[in-house]
Amino acid sequence: MANKVLKAPEGSPSDVERIKEDSNYLRGTLKETMAERLSSGISEDDNRLMKFHGSYLQDDRDVRNERQKQKLEPAYQFMLRVRLPGGVATPNQWLVMDDLAQKYGNGTMKLTTRQTFQLHGILKWNMKSTIQEIHGSLLDTIAACGDVNRNVMCNPNPYQSEVHAEVYEWAKVLSDDLLPRTRAYHELWLDEEKVAGTPDVEEEVEPMYGPLYLPRKFKIGVAVPPSNDIDVFSQDLGYIAIVEDGNLVGFNVAIGGGMGMTHGDKETYPQLAKVIGFCKPEQVYEVAEKIITIQRDYGNRSVRKNARFKYTVDRLGLENVKEELENRLGYKLEDAKPFSFDHNGDRYGWEKGIKGKWHFTLFVEGGRVTDYDDYKLMTGLREIAKIHTGDIRLTANQNLIIADVSSQKKKQINELIERYGLTDGKHHSALRRSSIACVSLPTCGLAMAEAERYLPVLMTKIEKIVDENGLRDKEITIRMTGCPNGCARHALGEIGFIGKGPGKYNMYLGAAHDGSRLSKMHRENIGEEEILKELGEIIPRYAKEREENEHFGDFVVRAGIINATTDGTNFHA
Repeated sequence: MANKVLKAPEGSPSDVERIKEDSNYLRGTLKETMAERLSSGISEDDNRLMKFHGSYLQDDRDVRNERQKQKLEPAYQFMLRVRLPGGVATPNQWLVMDDLAQKYGNGTMKLTTRQTFQLHGILKWNMKSTIQEIHGSLLDTIAACGDVNRNVMCNPNPYQSEVHAEVYEWAKVLSDDLLPRTRAYHELWLDEEKVAGTPDVEEEVEPMYGPLYLPRKFKIGVAVPPSNDIDVFSQDLGYIAIVEDGNLVGFNVAIGGGMGMTHGDKETYPQLAKVIGFCKPEQVYEVAEKIITIQRDYGNRSVRKNARFKYTVDRLGLENVKEELENRLGYKLEDAKPFSFDHNGDRYGWEKGIKGKWHFTLFVEGGRVTDYDDYKLMTGLREIAKIHTGDIRLTANQNLIIADVSSQKKKQINELIERYGLTDGKHHSALRRSSIACVSLPTCGLAMAEAERYLPVLMTKIEKIVDENGLRDKEITIRMTGCPNGCARHALGEIGFIGKGPGKYNMYLGAAHDGSRLSKMHRENIGEEEILKELGEIIPRYAKEREENEHFGDFVVRAGIINATTDGTNFHA
């Protein structure tokens, strides 16, 4: 059968497409802008380009009104995100990030839902020094944001098994080999000079991305069943490891996932990736590259809110996209192989892995690493990093693993854990341990409501309902985002909240505990009182009426409290 002729949507390119086209491969006027000291801000065009270099310009919204009254410009600052494939860092890299947070940032680190570090509060004139010091630790911020492939996620504990270690190596290959080829990052931040005799910038090419890069961001995640801790179906491209007789034989390929949407626009919706086949390990890069080029060629470059790959897949048709992929590969994917997931959370506390090594998973509420009055989290982790000889691994649930600890080191590290009161969270409810939140206010310019700062407060009140109904140890995934962009993967929470306005949220229910079904809106634009009222009625029902081993998301669907969302296209139905 002849391949159907595929077309990109018609329409004038968005303004961002113009910015990329005029940017000279992501350089723009960033060099001159960042050297200008009259303002701590930068132009919108340059801010768009900064994303490709791993940063956003933000301002402190807590003081925005006061500064306006004083006729001062906003309190501009930069968020800087590191590229960290699979969330793996060395103790020295942790110490460098800690030092930079104190020296140039706001004294904290954010562990993101894509398994990397974010620093906040960096001033414009400190950006270059910060990036250079990150580079000195053998990390970078290239393509951590922007219309390119972002940080590649992977099950965070490759020492759990030999297969995990092998899968992690493939995640690194994907992250490194799918980077943009422009030297703009190295020239702007690392003072790289062009070598005599090399082609002029005008002759520079991006062999995969092209001069306009992608229509929107692109996300890849690699999961090892039975754990779906990276929410593989939320990815533009998900790889699901298939293990037979203890050996990695390849990956099922899933395409077209994504969490973002726009309030009030039913043409936008979260979506789950669909499995289209199986590939061998050595084919993962080629499959990813060809899928990215399909999105490059057919994605929506006119309307950015409809530009993610999920909309491309839904518009063109899953089978048509698969056929186009196989045409570009020159071979067909094999049939998908059986797999199953049973959870998407973290395993807290000490666990023994392969080769006699130990791993301690630490609960980091909201992913914010800082020192509190009664909890010296940042100091404790700093002291551990000074003596640790293994790895530090960031999970997709904003937690942290002190990994690859020898039996000899375990006692020493455990003493520091106890001295600083570092917690595996087991004294908290399972509900709190299963919660994640985006940064939101005060720094995110898209935030409509609080998330990271408010969810712990709300959790304390929900925990009372949970405790009263004997569910303290029952895992229920709960997610909160300050806007509908989906950074905390709200649509995969069995209980989800999306900020609608100050103190107001849309409440969602019914996602699957293993990340295989989306939620659906239960109540719109409600505040804390109504949230607690709703959960005060539903949670007792769950306690009394649930079937054996039935998860909360499955119960609310079976009980008729919410309809199942079988596909993103009926998310609003």
